[in-house]
Amino acid sequence: MKKILQYLFEHKTLTRVSAKDVLVNIGKGIYNEHEVTAFMTVYLMRSITIEELQGFRDALLELCVKADLSEYDTLDIVGTGGDGKNTFNISTLSCFIVAGTGQKVAKHGNYGASSISGASNVMEQLGYTFSHDNSKLKKEIEEANICFLHAPLFHPALKTVGPIRKNLAMRTFFNMLGPMANPAHPKFQLVGVYSLEMARIYNYLLQQTEKAFTIIHSLDGYDEISLTNDTKVITNEGERIMTPEQLGKRMVSPEDISGGNRVEDAAKIFTTILKGEGTFAQNAVVLANAAMALHCTGKYKTYDDAYNAAVVSLESGKANECLMKLVKEN
Repeated sequence: MKKILQYLFEHKTLTRVSAKDVLVNIGKGIYNEHEVTAFMTVYLMRSITIEELQGFRDALLELCVKADLSEYDTLDIVGTGGDGKNTFNISTLSCFIVAGTGQKVAKHGNYGASSISGASNVMEQLGYTFSHDNSKLKKEIEEANICFLHAPLFHPALKTVGPIRKNLAMRTFFNMLGPMANPAHPKFQLVGVYSLEMARIYNYLLQQTEKAFTIIHSLDGYDEISLTNDTKVITNEGERIMTPEQLGKRMVSPEDISGGNRVEDAAKIFTTILKGEGTFAQNAVVLANAAMALHCTGKYKTYDDAYNAAVVSLESGKANECLMKLVKEN
């Protein structure tokens, strides 16, 4: 690691192969935590290259525990995190609304590193037990239309660096890797990113895959459709800017989508919204993200059709039923 760090300190970049080798070694526990911290710090000080990101992704996918859900056309809604906005769990809630429409979901998530409550924090708080047992995951998808893939169980490297990321409490390149390393390889993906630079990188990487994807970035820095500002929307076909009124029928304020100060707060907001008791602003944001994900599948003629399907899922209680069934399976 000393040679690698010296190389990087000279403002040089890693090849795809070298980047893969480093992350494989991190996953195998070959370096100590101080070496790994120094390595991660390099990428807090400079931008990551596409080759480096591809190499890191290659390592994660090579080492990961496989989740074979190929018989289902699954979808994932995932943000890179690290936007520093401390919103409630918008992506995870949106996944349940999508599941309530009948669309199968393989949600990939982790504990919050730079936020109070990541997807895994809230799922654990709600009584879900993490597992990488493939038969259990399949049963969950069959019963609840959704399963949850806790990243550290599937990715040794993420488990190794988890405590370091928590101690740093800052956005690292691992935030960028999460959406690219879903072990179930979902057919459809809605990816939220925290910057336009990351949107461009993801667009390049996802264009090389066969999946239908949509990348979203709120122009005021959120890694999801926040409805606090216009949103950049990038798909296989091209890109456009959409307004809060187009996406969620209204504009909201940052205070409207706060996630609280504790995991317990986040879990309470989560269940309140799924029960249909959320505020207009909370509902609008979750419905917009769910609608964009549904539209990504190509099963809806227009975005508004997808939005209406999301509304029915939430208001009929079907989205909440999916959560009840999922937790009951545990």
